[in-house]
Amino acid sequence: MEALRQYVAREGGMPGRAVVERLPDGTEHRTGIWIGNQKARRHRLDQAQLVMLADLGADWAR
Repeated sequence: MEALRQYVAREGGMPGRAVVERLPDGTEHRTGIWIGNQKARRHRLDQAQLVMLADLGADWAR
């Protein structure tokens, strides 16, 4: 979620599938693939997770 927050703050929207985000600690996160997986598995996410994703701009999480 931290990588998604960082990406949205910088770019203003959801990442494409190929996006790899570098976190402040130097680790890389395959944010684009992660968001695609969250979308595909949204029926398994709890309400708090869906709200966080919706707040960051994931239209499908509403």
